[in-house]
Amino acid sequence: MNFFKEAPISVTVCDKDGKILDMNDKSISTFTKDGKSLVGNSLLDCHPEPARTKLLGLLENHNVNVYTIEKNGIKKMIYQMPWYENGDFGGYIELSMEIPFEMPHYVRQPKQ
Repeated sequence: MNFFKEAPISVTVCDKDGKILDMNDKSISTFTKDGKSLVGNSLLDCHPEPARTKLLGLLENHNVNVYTIEKNGIKKMIYQMPWYENGDFGGYIELSMEIPFEMPHYVRQPKQ
C-alpha cells in the first residue's frame, strides 16, 4: 500500500545518483506541465544553478536540507532527507508541503 500516493504533499524519491525513483500524485502535478511522471529522469537535469550544485553536495555528503520558499503566493516547506537501506546511502526523499504564512509555534516542555 502506498500511503503517500494521494497525500496533499509532494513526495519525490531519488537514488544515490539523483535518478528519480518515485513520485506521488502531488509531486507529478507540481513538477510537470503535462501530468507525466519524471521517474527515470535525473534530478540534476531538473535543477538550474545554484540548486544543481547544492543537490550535488547533498548527494555527496548525505546532509538533511530544510528550507521554505514562496512562489505564486504560496509558501512551502521543503524537507530533503537521505534514505538508507541496510545502512547504505540510497538517495534522497523530498517532502514539499504548503504551509501558512503565519502559523503557531509551540515549545513543549518535559513534565516535571
